[in-house]
Amino acid sequence: MNEHPEQSESTSKKRVIIGMSGGVDSSVAAYLLQQEGWDVVGVTMKLWPQDCMSRAEDKCCGPQAIADARSVAHALGIPHYVIDEAVPFEKLVIDYFSEEYKRGRTPNPCVMCNEKLKFGNLWDKATSLGADYIATGHYAIIEHAQGKATLRKGLDETKDQSYFLFSLRQPQLQRALCPLGKLTKKEIRAIARKLGLKVAEKEDSQEICFVPGKDYKAFLRSRGDLFQPGGFYDTEGNYLGEHDGIELFTVGQRKGLPGGSPYPLYVVAIDAKDKRVILGKESDLLSETFEIDRLNWLEEVPKALQEISVRVRHGHEGARATILAHDEDHAVVLLSEPLRAVTPGQAAVFYDGDVVLGGGWIRKRSAPATTQFLENLKEVTL
Repeated sequence: MNEHPEQSESTSKKRVIIGMSGGVDSSVAAYLLQQEGWDVVGVTMKLWPQDCMSRAEDKCCGPQAIADARSVAHALGIPHYVIDEAVPFEKLVIDYFSEEYKRGRTPNPCVMCNEKLKFGNLWDKATSLGADYIATGHYAIIEHAQGKATLRKGLDETKDQSYFLFSLRQPQLQRALCPLGKLTKKEIRAIARKLGLKVAEKEDSQEICFVPGKDYKAFLRSRGDLFQPGGFYDTEGNYLGEHDGIELFTVGQRKGLPGGSPYPLYVVAIDAKDKRVILGKESDLLSETFEIDRLNWLEEVPKALQEISVRVRHGHEGARATILAHDEDHAVVLLSEPLRAVTPGQAAVFYDGDVVLGGGWIRKRSAPATTQFLENLKEVTL
């Protein structure tokens, strides 16, 4: 299986658009594609209205990032364009981010940005420039063969970003390239140093690109989003006090909770309808089953009771599980062992070894299930 589509010397050189964030990863990705013989065109997306660009000053979409991307493109001798995606970014990513918190869920905007913008809207620009493929600096492997694309984990496990690409459809994957998938971060920085690129030592962007620092709550307030106050309750329905908004909490959280309990309290669920934040013991965070929706399969749907691996958040090493697919859009996941803090709104991504099978969005987690319940559920699927 070929990682990248082959190019023949007898055919014209194919053009690829490389999304350049101004960081070392996308910069080296552009160079590697150039070395492979691609006709490379750099594109940087401006994601903020001009009067808000100061918010993104130190982010991957800010003014300095655009300047760095332009500098690298010049050094490599490739064309570079800046496209204004501020309006779609606001609608497709930031509005989604805010709405998920209003629904009592914890969003993952990076997945949405990849699907809707980097491998979505950017394709319109790519076609207008006569490009055949879109490339990014993600740490993931995309293999192309026989009209199908296979998404695999990046070789560098500490940097693997395949989780963030699970929601891409086959047509998107088939025109996507990730040249960094078989390299480590150390190797990529070494290439950048050898090339003399000024971004060689640039720090990685770790946080959500549109949230200053780590304070998403301040960001939501800055947008004028109105928080939804309500009450704290324990798992038995007893009232424990008032809170200032369900948007301020996520499953597994300990800070900002009422005192006076004989044991540490954790957020174990959020009831958006009644504006309730449900608190419990750490053991109440364990789940043996959870529901997912908005499924996207890149490979054949796993058979009932076929054991695979599931990641319930970025950085999660994966847990053994089986899937009960109720229909094309909804499934129940059975975990082999209880898992802590399965969080509604996060992505659940399924793997067979290093191959991404697909995934969905966590809709609802269960309380610890009984052995008999699991046995009964398995019998229904046989």
